[in-house]
Amino acid sequence: MSGAPAPEITFDDFLKVDIRVGTVVEAEDFPEARKPAYKMRIDFGPDIGIRKTSAQITVHYNAADLVGRQVAAVVNFPTRQIGPVMSEVLTLGFPDEAGEVVLIGMDQRIENGSRLF
Repeated sequence: MSGAPAPEITFDDFLKVDIRVGTVVEAEDFPEARKPAYKMRIDFGPDIGIRKTSAQITVHYNAADLVGRQVAAVVNFPTRQIGPVMSEVLTLGFPDEAGEVVLIGMDQRIENGSRLF
């Protein structure tokens, strides 16, 4: 999923997308999903709290290993119904050569709720 860059935006446009770091506190199989996925609960610290999401990341990750992992997510999109789950954040990653999601990772521990800049 590469290609030409998206149209140019202003810095104010960038600031509208609220990307935060959080720690996965629960991850489990999501058998009701159309494509293999996990249901996750991610702790974004005291100001945002724990948010639910689902992610199609089963190729490179297993649920047990996700718990305790820090991830980046957009926290200010509207909630979205995905099967029986109300997804409250969008967990971020990049596609590998086969188009499967590789999560964005931090090389140091970051305080939950810290915002990308």
